[in-house]
Amino acid sequence: MAIHKTAIISKKAEIASGVDIGPYSVIGDHVKISEGVKVGSFCVFESNTTIGKNCEFFTGAVIGSIPQDKKFDKTQKVFLKIGNDNIFREYVTVNPGTGENGTTTIGNNNLLMAYTHVAHDCCIGNDCTVANNGTFAGHVTIEDMAIVGGLTAVHQFARVGRMAIVGGCSRVVQDVPPYSMCVGYPAKVYSINAVGLKRAKMPSERMRLLRQAFKILFNAGLIRSNAVAKVREELGTSPELEYLLSFVENSKRGICHSAFSEEQETDSI
Repeated sequence: MAIHKTAIISKKAEIASGVDIGPYSVIGDHVKISEGVKVGSFCVFESNTTIGKNCEFFTGAVIGSIPQDKKFDKTQKVFLKIGNDNIFREYVTVNPGTGENGTTTIGNNNLLMAYTHVAHDCCIGNDCTVANNGTFAGHVTIEDMAIVGGLTAVHQFARVGRMAIVGGCSRVVQDVPPYSMCVGYPAKVYSINAVGLKRAKMPSERMRLLRQAFKILFNAGLIRSNAVAKVREELGTSPELEYLLSFVENSKRGICHSAFSEEQETDSI
C-alpha cells in the first residue's frame, strides 16, 4: 500500500491492502476500496461508495458526490457500487442514486474516458467504453459491451442496448437497440454494428439474421408489434434475435428511428 502523505482519509473508510492513493486525494466516510485499486492525485471519493478490485482512477475523478437532483434529500441514504477492473480517466464524475436506498451501479472492465459524467441511478454493465465527455442523465442504462462516442448525451431513462455503438456528438433521446450502429442529433439507426459483432466473433449466419431483422423492424413501415411478429414468423429464433425483440417490446421511451428509407437501407446493407 502506498498512500501519499497529503492524502486525507476518513477513519470511517475501509481501505484494503495494496491500494495506492495519490497526492491530495480525499477519501470520505463509509467508502470501501478493494485490493489493487490505484487512485491518482486530487481525486475525491464520498460516502457509501464501494469500489471493486483493480480499478484505476486518474487525476481529478470525483466519485460518489451527491446527486445533481433538486429533489434529493441529504437525509436519505444512497449508494454507488463499482465492480472490478474499471478505468476512470481524468475528471470523470459519478453520482450515487437518489431517493432512499437509490443506487448507481457500474459493472466490470469498463473504460470511462476523460470528463465522462454518470448521473444518479444509472446502470452501466460490463466491458463498455465511453469516450471523452460522454454524459448520462439520471436512470440511464448502458448494457454490456456498448460503446458511446465522445460528446454524446443520453436522455434520462433511455437505454443503450448490448453491443450497440453510438457515434460521437449524438443526442440519444430514445432507446438504442442492441447490436445497432446509431449516430445523429437525434440519434438514428444506420445498421447493425457489424465491426463490433465480428470482433465478438458472432457467427455470420446470426449476423445475417440480425440484418434482416433490422430491415423489418426499422424500414418496413410497420408498427412495433406487427414488426416484431413478422420477424418471429419469417426469421425463426436465435439468442440475439430474442434479445433484440425483447428489448424492442419492453421499450418505454420508444426506439431510435431509422436513418434510411427502405430502399436506401436495402442498398446500403
